[in-house]
Amino acid sequence: MKKKISIEGMSCGHCVNHVKEALSELAGVTAVEVNLEAKSAVIEASAEVKDEDIKSAIDDVGYEVKAINSQ
Repeated sequence: MKKKISIEGMSCGHCVNHVKEALSELAGVTAVEVNLEAKSAVIEASAEVKDEDIKSAIDDVGYEVKAINSQ
């Protein structure tokens, strides 16, 4: 399953790396792409990955989730 996450607060490559690492550490996430210009991330994950877990992982590294959409 793919999910697109809209993220506020990213402003540089380090921000992208923080978000990518946080999402990659979630159990069930198999791929992560973070786009600074689009202020978004796309993950491939199993159904066990909950939106609350995604939001929490991103909040923990200092960024704000605006929306999570399944693709």
